[in-house]
Amino acid sequence: MIAFVSGPVAALAPDSAVVEVGGIGIAVQCTPGTLSGLRMGRPAKLATSLVVREDSLTLYGFADDDERQVFELLQTASGVGPRLAQAMLAVHAPDALRRAVSTGDEKALTAVPGIGKKGAQKLLLELKDRLGEPTGTGTGVGAPVSVGWRDQLHAALIGLGYATRDADEAVAAVTPQAEATEGTPQVGHLLKAALQTLNRAR
Repeated sequence: MIAFVSGPVAALAPDSAVVEVGGIGIAVQCTPGTLSGLRMGRPAKLATSLVVREDSLTLYGFADDDERQVFELLQTASGVGPRLAQAMLAVHAPDALRRAVSTGDEKALTAVPGIGKKGAQKLLLELKDRLGEPTGTGTGVGAPVSVGWRDQLHAALIGLGYATRDADEAVAAVTPQAEATEGTPQVGHLLKAALQTLNRAR
């Protein structure tokens, strides 16, 4: 198994990064929060999880080992594949997911695209004894980003399967919140708020 990749960032896309390792470009699927901490040409080290399918090998990348561990634990629940596990981590930091599961917070899980009320109830039951209690080491959802938060947020929503028009409206809805933030807005927090506005609009 590939435990991590380390090297300069050769390319960035809305849902992935390419890290150059020994002259080879390794494509890694990442959440918006992880991607927002990467910069073109700068060195990066990502914890990784390799998902093997009959027709594909996909490498998922994470800001740290804790995020990777939660990603793998989420997939032990029935009906949760790597894409849904990644979507859960795009909306909630590992500790926020632990908190949601330990307190039985259905609402937090239904904020994730692809999880309905029944799915959330099932996940809460299955994951209760697997994720454990919040560790208190997380810094919240996502990483701070100084420029282009609108573009990153829009790309993240498109990557999660929303239509361009819906993504436009969600970005517009959270703009006042972003502009009221002291310092740089956090894409992860804004993504969570944007998903809540989309869920209300359904």
